[in-house]
Amino acid sequence: MAMPKPATLLTALIVAAAVTIYFVPPPAGVASTVMHTGALLVLVMGLWAIGTLPEYFVALIFFALAVLLQVATPAVIFSGFASGTLWLVLGGLVIAEAVRSTGLGERIARIALGTQTLTYRQLVTAAVLVSLVLAFLMPATVARILLLVPIMAAVAERHGLALRSTGYTGVMLATILATFQCGTAILPANAPNLVLAGAAETLYGVQLIYAEYLWAQFPVMGLVKGALIIFMVCRLCPAQTQTATTAAALPPMSAGEKRLAVIVFASLALWATDFLHGIRPGWIALAAAVVAMLPRVGAVPVTMFQERVRFGTFFYIGGILGLGAVMIETGLSVAIGNAVLSLFRLEPGADGANFAVLSLMSTFAGLITTNPSQPALMAPLAGHFAEAAGWPLKTALMTLAVGFSTVILPYQVPPVVVGLQVAHLSVQTALRVTVPLALVSIAGLIPLNYFWWKLIGYFGN
Repeated sequence: MAMPKPATLLTALIVAAAVTIYFVPPPAGVASTVMHTGALLVLVMGLWAIGTLPEYFVALIFFALAVLLQVATPAVIFSGFASGTLWLVLGGLVIAEAVRSTGLGERIARIALGTQTLTYRQLVTAAVLVSLVLAFLMPATVARILLLVPIMAAVAERHGLALRSTGYTGVMLATILATFQCGTAILPANAPNLVLAGAAETLYGVQLIYAEYLWAQFPVMGLVKGALIIFMVCRLCPAQTQTATTAAALPPMSAGEKRLAVIVFASLALWATDFLHGIRPGWIALAAAVVAMLPRVGAVPVTMFQERVRFGTFFYIGGILGLGAVMIETGLSVAIGNAVLSLFRLEPGADGANFAVLSLMSTFAGLITTNPSQPALMAPLAGHFAEAAGWPLKTALMTLAVGFSTVILPYQVPPVVVGLQVAHLSVQTALRVTVPLALVSIAGLIPLNYFWWKLIGYFGN
């Protein structure tokens, strides 16, 4: 008799654990709804972590079970769909597809890279810089990776770096890692950022402002992290380039590209000044998506919305936000928060120790679930952390982003896995860079981020 596949066995174990938690009598002083919500949490987080089912389908399972089992009211279960952040996701999906389909993204990347022969360090630096620039313009990590990896592969080949060579590997890893990790410092750029912003709004009524998020996160987790990626890649994957062959000339900008460029840069300007006008990023993104698809004045046909935009991410993040709201409503977050605080003492005034504990807790939470689920697991606990540390709630929430900006193992971040597949790189190859990069980030960037926040008075004391 054949042994079951590991994924099938893991799925069965997760389902069995969830069923057991659901039916076990609750301890004294604990409501049955807490146990039922805990069962849902184990099931949903477990299925997201092992990836045997698509993330959006697991979200639909959550919606169905939460409603049928009546763990909370439908208004709470589906509260994520009332969050402006979720509409930022939808607008971002449309904008990202428009940037890809019109050729605007490729044009920006090609112009940024230029046509001159670059040294290996210059090529790796260019890969990181282009990834960083596109993170401002294209709010979807997978879309940016799918756009950049083929372009950078062609550029690497023009510089004599053959497929799977050490130099090729370095350029590809710099592109893939910078696309995600530097993007965590830019609010609309990555799914975990959006989940965190949506959870802050849905659970606590706190709005994460684009400009404030950028000010707090970008100097260290954007710029310094980018420089660290360049250093680590050049150190761990050394190579030499050859004289570059001539690249094909870019065609003139189409009318659609020009109109989309205006829409994208106008959106970027509005996002960057949201602290002045008060219009939330979600509504700006939604309006930009609508304008981009308007007949005559838009950049892409309206049929693109139905034919090419993938809505799985929309429901996935809606499910994550709903799960967090249910955890708060049923009291599960209080129970988990009290348990965590009994293990890790947070004390008012000990900002450095508190920051290190919460950052590391958020970082290592990624080892038991996928990256977009990290803030979903941790955000419902942020209120307890803030109270114990004597911090403003927003500071505790933003500390979670410091944690999920660090990738230890590639499987934590689905877009990174996609990038490795497109680049024809193995996970084992990626580990040569991701693990040392994570260790240096933990040892160096977390303390540096603490000192930056201390300098700007972000701990509220």
